[in-house]
Amino acid sequence: MSKRDYYDVLGVKKGASEPEIKKAYRRVAMKHHPDRNPDDGSAEEKFKEANEAFEVLSDGSKRSRYDQFGHAGVEGQTSAGSADFSDIFGDVFGDIFGGGGRGGQSHVRKGSDLRYNLDLTLGNAVQGTSVKIKIPTTVNCDTCDGSGAKKGTKAVDCNTCGGHGQVRMQQGFFSVQQTCPRCQGTGKQITDPCHSCHGRGTVDENKTLSVKVPAGVDSGDRIRLTGEGQAGVHGGPAGDLYVEMNVRPHHIFDRDGRDLHCEIPIRFADAALGGELEVPTLDGRVKLKIPPETQTGKLFRLRNKGVTSIRGGGHGDLLCRVIVETPVHLTKRQKEIMEEFQVIQDEQGHKQSPKRSSFFDGVKQFVDDLTS
Repeated sequence: MSKRDYYDVLGVKKGASEPEIKKAYRRVAMKHHPDRNPDDGSAEEKFKEANEAFEVLSDGSKRSRYDQFGHAGVEGQTSAGSADFSDIFGDVFGDIFGGGGRGGQSHVRKGSDLRYNLDLTLGNAVQGTSVKIKIPTTVNCDTCDGSGAKKGTKAVDCNTCGGHGQVRMQQGFFSVQQTCPRCQGTGKQITDPCHSCHGRGTVDENKTLSVKVPAGVDSGDRIRLTGEGQAGVHGGPAGDLYVEMNVRPHHIFDRDGRDLHCEIPIRFADAALGGELEVPTLDGRVKLKIPPETQTGKLFRLRNKGVTSIRGGGHGDLLCRVIVETPVHLTKRQKEIMEEFQVIQDEQGHKQSPKRSSFFDGVKQFVDDLTS
């Protein structure tokens, strides 16, 4: 008798994702589990069929061969016919009832990832730098090589779960497996713990790392240091360290992607008559020519004086916004000159102050409209 298509067995499409396949398997397995269907002789076969389909489709290598060659591509590589239904059911539904993986495998786990917030000046972020950081972490105990057991001894099978890491519990009409409360799912017990780590397998320490910050990073960018996170559990691989950039505000420049912005205060005379100013950039000072009759808020763009982003796209620009500064603490002579200038300017009217004249003409029209 020919086998049914594995995708049809689980009721999923051929391009289904791994979570979709697992969800479908749970649904089919729960429906046809023998413990739930004691009077249905076909339930066991359907459960076997679903388990065989899941075994193939949840394994990337097997699934690839099945997609290419069909059942012939995975012949002899499935074990559903001799599977322990209770163990399979416990593995699939264990997370619902608090269970974990099987004993002998789950006690070795990768360590947790860590995050470190690194404060940078704008100059260091733009130009790149190398910094040393000190982080608290856990590392594998050298005395016991991360096993947690005293040197010369080893962990033994848990006497509560028999080394399986799971204990069976009855849940209504079917039985499920749950994480062993004594060994926490490891399946092992340490009867003679290591004196250095007291059975943990890890010890706490501070370590200093050198972090190379590439030019062009910005706040929120992260650098991953593989294997520099928390030590693994019972000899498992260490996690990773993620160094997250935080660029501190600058007293002159604001950054917007690849561009930099700054405000340049200029004197009234320079704005009216024109002139030349020195403005700061991250590479030093440059000359900026101010044309006559420059208004406050005028924006000047200095090409290629911004930032080269780590994501590419070329060099940004520096945008300088000029702000005309009103003079303060005038001398008697300066006040006389300004008053004389004001009289002359009033004679010229809107010719020399077009924006002012336009504004007050608009105000007059607005008031007239209200009163008419």
